[in-house]
Amino acid sequence: MPALQGLHVHPKLYKTVEEKVCPDTGFSAGYFWSCLSSVVSELRPEVERCLARRDELQQKIDAWYSEKKESGADLSKPDYRQACREFLRDIGYLVPDKGPVSVTTQFVDEEIAKVPAPQLVVPSDNARYVLNAVNSRWGSLYDALYGFDVIPAYSVTSSGVEINAAKGAAGYNPMRGEAVIEFANGLLDEIAPLVHGKWGDVCRLWPKFVGSIQRLELLLKDGTTTALRTPSLYVGSQGNLGPPDADVARPKSSSPSVPDQGRIILKHNGLHMILEIDRTHPIGKAALSGIKDITTESALTAILDMEDSVSAVDAVDKCKIYCNICGIFRGSLEAPFVKDGKAMTRKMNNDVWFRDAKGNVCTIPGRALALVRNVGHHMFTDAVLTADGKFVPEGFLDCLITTACALHDLRGTGRLMNSREGSVYIVKPKQHGPEEIALTSRLFGRAEEFFGLRRNTIKMGIMDEERRTSANLRECLRAAMERVFFINTGFLDRTGDEIHTCMMAGAVVRKGDMKKQNWIQSYEAGNVDVGLHSNLQGRAQIGKGMWAKPDSMKDMLEGKIAELMAGASTAWVPSPAAATLHSIHYHHVDVPERQMQLAMRPAAKIETLLEPPLLPAKLSKEEIAHELKENAQSILGYVVRWIDLGVGCSKVPDLSNVGLMEDRATLRISSQLLANWLHHDLISEDQVRDVFLEMAKLVDQQNAREPGYIPMSVNPENSPAFQAAMKLVLEGKKAPNGYTEYTLHEARRAVKDQLQGLSKL
Repeated sequence: MPALQGLHVHPKLYKTVEEKVCPDTGFSAGYFWSCLSSVVSELRPEVERCLARRDELQQKIDAWYSEKKESGADLSKPDYRQACREFLRDIGYLVPDKGPVSVTTQFVDEEIAKVPAPQLVVPSDNARYVLNAVNSRWGSLYDALYGFDVIPAYSVTSSGVEINAAKGAAGYNPMRGEAVIEFANGLLDEIAPLVHGKWGDVCRLWPKFVGSIQRLELLLKDGTTTALRTPSLYVGSQGNLGPPDADVARPKSSSPSVPDQGRIILKHNGLHMILEIDRTHPIGKAALSGIKDITTESALTAILDMEDSVSAVDAVDKCKIYCNICGIFRGSLEAPFVKDGKAMTRKMNNDVWFRDAKGNVCTIPGRALALVRNVGHHMFTDAVLTADGKFVPEGFLDCLITTACALHDLRGTGRLMNSREGSVYIVKPKQHGPEEIALTSRLFGRAEEFFGLRRNTIKMGIMDEERRTSANLRECLRAAMERVFFINTGFLDRTGDEIHTCMMAGAVVRKGDMKKQNWIQSYEAGNVDVGLHSNLQGRAQIGKGMWAKPDSMKDMLEGKIAELMAGASTAWVPSPAAATLHSIHYHHVDVPERQMQLAMRPAAKIETLLEPPLLPAKLSKEEIAHELKENAQSILGYVVRWIDLGVGCSKVPDLSNVGLMEDRATLRISSQLLANWLHHDLISEDQVRDVFLEMAKLVDQQNAREPGYIPMSVNPENSPAFQAAMKLVLEGKKAPNGYTEYTLHEARRAVKDQLQGLSKL
């Protein structure tokens, strides 16, 4: 390792900073390493103190719960709520409430501050996925509807006729295409109704000047013309569209003599929809209106994730991530791929331009606003070592790299623009309480000083996924009131932390019953309450969690609208197509208005938030056995891909072969739940081992066609993945905060070392 400013830097990382990050920033690599050295010397002791404080508080909570339980107390009873609150206040877990707080964050892009919309989260170690994510600002509504189960295999038309609308394997099904168009027309009837008539009866549309302003005029199949009931929904156009010739104006004709090709841009609830008109296209030719597709503004923001959804354990892994992040901020990221036998290259989309209603040139961003999720304070890396051989806090390295990469955007030296307001958005996960939020704010402040940035240029996204943050959320916002741009409820990690925090209180409920518990209801409502009463509207997002079933889009359309009704201005989706379909909800719900309604309700009570999710009654042997199998299969299915294949987030089939999106947060729940049941004697270590061996065979079968997959069940004692999965449960009780990272990293590094050794033979 080369020695720089008292640090020992891995050669691969040194080269990445030297050749990828620093060029065109105005700063040398030497200066970068001096900045990291300074912040490590200054803030590492604070990180270590915060981590020690976590352990100290957990030990006190464990002792309190154990004492109460030994005395015969039933901690699931509401009688203990007040006693628990007083105890947590006495030990400093709950900090003093200093009263109302008003967030004052400035220079926030409108995608975050003003326009509610879906948010895509993507592992940043895969360039193709990253490009898909940032390009998911725009999505084809027709493709999303046609490709998923929103349109059933057999569909009933508005006239009551049942048609075969199955996708099939033999090309395009025109019946399914008609069902898609009918769905889209129904959506337009709802959000952009006409003065008279329906969108399904439109045979041509074009912009028409009324004085100095253009309005949208539409010709119906009965020969009459109509307009939008709300004319201002039309915001512009592009291409050759009308006016119709004399033949088209006659009722007997609905096809223009000169084919229309162009785009009509509508805007509703802050989101754009582009009606793609092309009568030369097969779909446009078949459609009465000539509309071949509707391109919807979908994921306005995308989190490029360095944390839970990646398997990054060393300098080589991190450099791949850093290069992708840098490519996004430079606007230069590319990824080769093969489609239909042809080699192609995926790039970042350009902005969308058009003429507005006054005839002026306008642009809409072509890409989602990129946010970057760094790792938490508990992670350390040997990619950089101090002079005395200690690992450097990985979050420090992430922060400085992210900021240095963003300089290309802030100074206009990149090919494309990310933040039009000149801000850098870093989502910081797994922070425990206000003191750790304040530590992050100091870290961001030092990065701004190092690179000569305006104060509070670096904005903070607070993941409300640890219990101590939930319980002190208002004070957490106070600690970052000039920086916060985002708070969200992360049900998965938050549940893992809930189980670990209450480990000694008793056996917890089954995983599927967690969302019915008092604490989760209070958590979800309390996050919105605090956000609304802390002036987040117009300045920051209030977010909700991920949709975990990427193939079940019909269920998502039916269920995920509830998150907006609960006050969310954004919610996570697993794919660009899911973002396009989820965007429909933001047309159905006026989110700012809904938030104002919710702001009038009584605030959620913290006593309910602190109530542990304990089993109300004994489970049968069959129920216990099923829960054990379900969680064991989930753990093994995720861990084997993480450790053996280096895949940090993927669609993992469950016991019923239904693909579920899994990452470290879902692993944290399953491993902590089984660790809890093991501690409270619902299951035994022998049962755990036997079921894991049984489920290893099933997981091996489910992954049999995966290239490079190594079966666990053949030799489980020598399978790093199997042994790591067992360790997560058997030693889960003593894992700091129930985190899975340490076990996963250790096993993955061992596998990589083994593979590297074999490659040298």
